[in-house]
Amino acid sequence: MNETSSPLADASPTQVLGACPHDCPDTCSMLTTIASGIAIKVQGNPAHPHTDGALCTKVSRYTERTYHVERILHPLKRIGPKGSGQFERVSWDAALQDIATQLRTIAAQGPHAAQAILPYSYAGTMGLVQGESMSTRFFHKLGASLLDRTICSSAGGEALVQTLGGKVGMRVEFFAESKLILIWGSNSIASNLHFWRYAQEAKRQGAKLVCIDPRKSETADKCHEHIALLPGTDGALALALMHELIVNDWLDHDYLAHHTLGWDMLRSRALQWPPERAALVCGIPPEQIRTLAKDYGASVSSGEPAAIRMNYGMQRVHGGGNAVRLIACLPALIGAWRHRAGGVLLSSSGSFPIKKTVLQRPDLLAGKTPRTINMSTIGDDLLRAASADFGPAIAALIVYNSNPVAIAPDSAKVVQGFSREDLFTVVLEHFQTDTADYADYILPATTQLEHWDIHGSYGHTDVLLNRPAIAPLGEAKPNTQIFRELAQKMGFAEPCFTDDDLALCRMAYGDAVNFDELLTNGFATLTSPEAPFAQGNFPTPSGKCEFFSERLVASGLDGLPDHVPNHETFNSSSVYPLAMISPPARNFLNSTFVNVASLRDIEGEPLLEMHAQDAAERGLQSGDVVRVFNQRGVYHCKLEISKRARVGVVNGLGVWWRKLGLDGTNVNQVTSQALTDLGRAPTFYDCLVQVEAENRQ
Repeated sequence: MNETSSPLADASPTQVLGACPHDCPDTCSMLTTIASGIAIKVQGNPAHPHTDGALCTKVSRYTERTYHVERILHPLKRIGPKGSGQFERVSWDAALQDIATQLRTIAAQGPHAAQAILPYSYAGTMGLVQGESMSTRFFHKLGASLLDRTICSSAGGEALVQTLGGKVGMRVEFFAESKLILIWGSNSIASNLHFWRYAQEAKRQGAKLVCIDPRKSETADKCHEHIALLPGTDGALALALMHELIVNDWLDHDYLAHHTLGWDMLRSRALQWPPERAALVCGIPPEQIRTLAKDYGASVSSGEPAAIRMNYGMQRVHGGGNAVRLIACLPALIGAWRHRAGGVLLSSSGSFPIKKTVLQRPDLLAGKTPRTINMSTIGDDLLRAASADFGPAIAALIVYNSNPVAIAPDSAKVVQGFSREDLFTVVLEHFQTDTADYADYILPATTQLEHWDIHGSYGHTDVLLNRPAIAPLGEAKPNTQIFRELAQKMGFAEPCFTDDDLALCRMAYGDAVNFDELLTNGFATLTSPEAPFAQGNFPTPSGKCEFFSERLVASGLDGLPDHVPNHETFNSSSVYPLAMISPPARNFLNSTFVNVASLRDIEGEPLLEMHAQDAAERGLQSGDVVRVFNQRGVYHCKLEISKRARVGVVNGLGVWWRKLGLDGTNVNQVTSQALTDLGRAPTFYDCLVQVEAENRQ
């Protein structure tokens, strides 16, 4: 199929190459089968090695989502109180004209008044075009506040930058050759399915798999060993592993001498963490730490590669950045980087030569230096008054690719902020989400089957192209087109506001990727070394794995990683004696897919997993409706006494839409706006609660 041909009007079944847009490391290549302009099936592309013809359960139901009866297909204007969900249909012209008038009025209040306008977006699509291209151009030209997009991964990302020099690591396919794989803070079966395929291949070849996770996840069930540490104690475990590697001399001294920076300092710190000390902090037996260290250190003498697959769950605590730094240091101690099947992978996104300045055009700021608002503290920030240190109160919010009322922490405050009658809110959406209920205008956006886009990945090193498979339903428009038309209404005359989506796709990588290959195959593999750090050459200032970071010292922080305790430290005798983590329900992806009936039917109801001992102490049984509460709020859900919960920790599976919960709330009613040590990220898993039967006062 050539670049301009379209299958949309073809009556015979045709397959169109696309890419999964969702927030997952796998970034699968998709094939959409269409007949008479209707998508009848979505499947994995068997020609793409990482996808290998398989999609997760969620995305395999993508046609159900696209043709959902509740899909928003026309612009809507609020006619009832905020949060009531009462809207009437209006024309695109009327909606965009009124939105432009409102934004112009706000921006005209003074030289910095446009900063009262805030974009709020994240990874509802991971596409570079429908994500932050035309929208960012629009907000740069306007002079709106900038958004610090921290909600998911910025603590771990900053940790990798400070240690390895970027979001880089092993190539995922080489995990299949590893002989020991530590799956750390990741339920790979649910959230990184195609990595799990490589791990299973390694297991068949004799590799040992160890899952490190407070929850006994589906992945832990399939590993040889599960280490159920307390939330927020991963850094202590990593230091104790280093202690054992040092005292037993399971070290690659040559690699440490030539390819690391700050080893003597890190060595001294690690020697303060014998297994007994870490075991008390982590809530696990010291012998489990010794055994893990022995298995990991055996790589030095055997020459067999050891690999670590982290995911972002373990960095959602106060010390999350330091914990990732410590884990990212481990491969250098044993020289694991010498092997293509050794090292660590948290994110590969730093490998992609994305031309962000071309897509986002920061030159449109024209010298303006707007403030930056952290998306993780939106609850507090929407309630802040104008001040010298904050600037103007937020007067307008444009939400796209996100559902903050459901996914942002401390959601009682988020709801309070969105309820402000003087806050002008526009939401670009597929459905009337919790956030859309508070909008003044809802604008219908296209799904991945209806627009062009181009993708990188944070789990492999392939670029993927998404073609539109069907015409937009109803009056839905791509995000890019909405911002183009809004720019026109605002009188923005720069030629960049007329770039079409295919042109933006071509701009995303420039000459770094063969676009003809993308058009033909749907994907193109980046050229990269098989063992990128076998001889050092880390993309750090020193070219070494930086155990000690001068850049952190310059920022007033400890240059050496350490265990940083949680904001809310676990104590069984406290008012809130249970630590709560809120991992995603297996059949949802953040708050996406919650309204897909077939997937919600699998999940049932909002659920809290609890260990039998904790339940017995509270007189609770499976099926009880319970109150999960702390100083921030109360959340009602069903209880399941489960082997997946360890003693002292409950698992509040998320992220349900609030309006589909038992009492109009979800698990974020009790999570905190406190931030991480690095990266200014949220601390969803740093949360203490109490649980009791619903009818108790």
